[in-house]
Amino acid sequence: MALEAPATRPANPRFSSGPCAKIPGFTLDMLSDAPLGRSHRAAVGKSKLAEAIDLTRAVLNVPADYRIGIVPASDTGAVEMAMWSLLGPRPVEMLAWESFGEGWVTDVVKQLKIHAEVKKAPYGEIVDLNTVDFDKDVVFTWNGTTSGVRVPNGDAIPANRQGLTICDATSAAFAMDLPWDKLDVVTFSWQKVLGGEGGHGVLILSPRAVERLEHYTPAWPLPKIFRMTKGGKLIEGIFKGETINTPSMLCVEDYLMSLKWAQGLGGLPALIARSEANAKAVADFAATRPWIANLAVDPATASCTSVCLKFTDARIKDDAAFAKAVAKRLEKEGVALDVAAYRDAPAGLRIWCGATVESSDVVALMPWIEYAFNTEIEAQ
Repeated sequence: MALEAPATRPANPRFSSGPCAKIPGFTLDMLSDAPLGRSHRAAVGKSKLAEAIDLTRAVLNVPADYRIGIVPASDTGAVEMAMWSLLGPRPVEMLAWESFGEGWVTDVVKQLKIHAEVKKAPYGEIVDLNTVDFDKDVVFTWNGTTSGVRVPNGDAIPANRQGLTICDATSAAFAMDLPWDKLDVVTFSWQKVLGGEGGHGVLILSPRAVERLEHYTPAWPLPKIFRMTKGGKLIEGIFKGETINTPSMLCVEDYLMSLKWAQGLGGLPALIARSEANAKAVADFAATRPWIANLAVDPATASCTSVCLKFTDARIKDDAAFAKAVAKRLEKEGVALDVAAYRDAPAGLRIWCGATVESSDVVALMPWIEYAFNTEIEAQ
């Protein structure tokens, strides 16, 4: 029997978890003020970079005494800068509950050759934070982009900790409330929640992290793009818009546009509300369908940005092939692009629900997922 396709389509089918959807109504004309062909060291370039730092602080409510820098190589570059520059003087605990956290474990244990305690949780779960020793340096992701789980809050992190907390927050920043007093290093890339263009990372340092940088010299050589100190002092220019290598001023303009859009909405509370509403639309749908479920085991740790779903129907013969077929059908219909689960994650779908996605599009997508599911069940 031929199945009837839903009547309503998402206006924007872009649900990729990175790079993510542009802000609503985006056009290239919005970037016309970008100082293309100008040096990033010229007054206009420095001004744009400094404005990006200032607006980041304003939208994310970053404390005044925290440094914010724009760094090379996206979130990966920011995390690597932090780990290579800061780790070593104290014992280290690595937390991993998805592929990117696993990557940081590999870099610390196999590349830096630090004897770290490693705590892992399977996809859909997070490590019990009450078992973590925060007198050690602790490295973790706030939101598991590939596993659909997040740290619910910073309550388990003591204010009087001796170690540094190094937090990869790339799919959490601008969509979740980060407790700055519990975080010493925060990294993200702006192609996530704000849908900016890729290639640049943001590195945020607490005064405790700066103190470590100025009083500790790693035993290993540091590549030039990782160096944040000179003569035992922080290179302050990095955190005032004097970037380590050449940034794309077009990407910077795009980020500025997104930050101003966020301010116009009402800042961080409005961004969080949009993401939470999007995630709720998916959760409500899954809760009323016996054949699909959120990959997150505990709703308290379910992500509001990278929402991961798994198919649970006993009729499915090959989980991976079935999930791939559903994602392919959604793309063929033009209703959802790039929604297959991450390659290392359990088979299923991953729907980006960040703030640049309209709730009406998420709601419109849900019947299409059901249509694609039923169609592929019949096709088996």
